[in-house]
Amino acid sequence: MLANSKTLEKRISGFIREYGLISGGETVLVAVSGGPDSVCMLYVLHNLKEMLDIQLHIAHLDHGLRGDSGADAEYVKGLASAIGISATVERRDVAEWRSRRKISLEEAAREVRYRFLNDTARQAGSKRVAVGHTRDDQVETTLMHILRGSGIQGLRGLRPAAPMPYGAGEDGIWVIRPLLEVARRETEAYCAQNNLQPRKDTSNDQVRFLRNRIRLELIPLLRQYNSDIEGALLRLSDLSGEDADFIDEQAASICSSMVTSEGLLTCLDSGKLRGLPLALQRRVFRILIQRACGSLRDIESVHVDALVRLLFSNTGRSVYLPGGKIVTNERNRMVVTAPGSTACPWPVLDCDYTLNIPGETKLPGWLVSATIMSENFFKDDDIFSASFDLSRIGRNLSVRGRKVGDRFHPLGMTHGRKLQDFMVDSSIPRSWRDSVPIVCSPEQVVWIVGWRIDDRAKVTTSTQEVLRLDFHRAE
Repeated sequence: MLANSKTLEKRISGFIREYGLISGGETVLVAVSGGPDSVCMLYVLHNLKEMLDIQLHIAHLDHGLRGDSGADAEYVKGLASAIGISATVERRDVAEWRSRRKISLEEAAREVRYRFLNDTARQAGSKRVAVGHTRDDQVETTLMHILRGSGIQGLRGLRPAAPMPYGAGEDGIWVIRPLLEVARRETEAYCAQNNLQPRKDTSNDQVRFLRNRIRLELIPLLRQYNSDIEGALLRLSDLSGEDADFIDEQAASICSSMVTSEGLLTCLDSGKLRGLPLALQRRVFRILIQRACGSLRDIESVHVDALVRLLFSNTGRSVYLPGGKIVTNERNRMVVTAPGSTACPWPVLDCDYTLNIPGETKLPGWLVSATIMSENFFKDDDIFSASFDLSRIGRNLSVRGRKVGDRFHPLGMTHGRKLQDFMVDSSIPRSWRDSVPIVCSPEQVVWIVGWRIDDRAKVTTSTQEVLRLDFHRAE
């Protein structure tokens, strides 16, 4: 049996207080579409506003996607007038936005709606935007994320409060969901008990939209396997949320020192990240993407998995993310850049620089140290350090950028190669190639710094003097 209006209002009031959704003395923007969920939410908040010590402002967006959308707008204006609440009613062209952004109609409508709500909240001086998502929406969202291959973050589903999406959360505006533990049938009953006549959105019956197919087709089918499939999915969401919250706390603490910004670049200390558990690596990557892109929209587990693989791949490899951002693996960091830009931190070496051997040499972007030893005490596990047989290459060494016709004999190979072919096969990004330092003797290329030494320069059992070169990034 459904609860009466007062009981429902008491439950919603308790939910608001439990999660701290609203603070006294503030203005709450109420997103009202005209359907039973948002109309129920509006009247509940109106009846609770003195107890909560809040003011309300209504926001309604006419998407212009249905022939009767204008009637919805007039209905909301009537509600606002009847209970004496100010309202902002606006029409925006979703179809045009969809064409410009080249996204689905569902996604375009969502983006336009939240941008409108953010704009209206700022105009109304509100930091809280109440939307009418219910328990049923939570079930549908969790299923949608499962179908899309979401990780634990997606299984958490909707949250009682979250920053305004699409980067608008930077304004300090939050989306709150006071009805998240209320069933849709309860909002419909509330409207009937209070003689309200909410509008019916006919697009909710169109199975061309994924969410509608989940609600109208998939959930009824799943009930044949579990009569309480909604309860099972909500428990999954709750448990996933608890685990995700713990991982979030750990990852946020780690990222405070691991993720930095350098101009237009967002950088991650990959050396530190490699030693962390996989669960934390995944969450750190999500934080990196959100910071660099402003949103996690369209980011799925497959993208995070690709970044985990990139973490242990060769220097210079890249992963392309939805929206065009590029993540490139460097020596001990990963860099996020926009399309067409270069993540290479090294300057182009436009002339030859003679190395001091032994000693130190300052180059643009580098400090090179050269040490002569009687034997090789080092393991060459640092890609910016290498050991050579001094008698084979001599002391007359220089550093320069690549030149047309460069060839060398890569370590471990039985024949020489064109440097250009080696760079292509080694997946060195095109935009990096002119910046890669090349160590040369008068006779040959000795080392492609960061990648491979020449086989003829290697240390052998007959080597009597070892030359150690270490390239350090200059500040």
